[in-house]
Amino acid sequence: MTGPRQLARALAFACLCALAPLAAPAVQPDEMLTDPALEQRARALSLEMRCPVCRNQSIDDSNAELARDLRVLIRERLVAGDSDAEVIDYLVARYGAYILLRPQIGGDTLLLWLAPALMLGAAFAGFSILWRRKAPPPEPESLSEDEKAILARALGQGAGQGAAQGDRP
Repeated sequence: MTGPRQLARALAFACLCALAPLAAPAVQPDEMLTDPALEQRARALSLEMRCPVCRNQSIDDSNAELARDLRVLIRERLVAGDSDAEVIDYLVARYGAYILLRPQIGGDTLLLWLAPALMLGAAFAGFSILWRRKAPPPEPESLSEDEKAILARALGQGAGQGAAQGDRP
């Protein structure tokens, strides 16, 4: 007889089994190099390259076919004797600067790097201008002598009428 605990354990195990393929590494054994130093360089470069299919995922983490082809290409270039910088330059020349997960600072990306600071500065300047322009509360206007007399008569008559009405039964 199965109890609720056994059912919950079986359901949790089924969920873990269903999610297991998602956690599998993207780099396949047939891609790996026999030289551990070259393989380590290839993995480091793969972590810096963006998968054009998956967006914001490195080709080292992606299971897309294009990411696999790029990983193989990096390993081929390293075996051919290219340095890390030469491999990066080759990929950027072939696929554009978009392939870099961390774009380099250059003429075409300078605005991209400076935009957050410029927006923050503009917002700060705008708020400080609004703060300075904030008008002080208006001072109450004083009454003219005629208005003061009218007010005094109105208050005096109102008080007298109220007292007179209060005296009546």
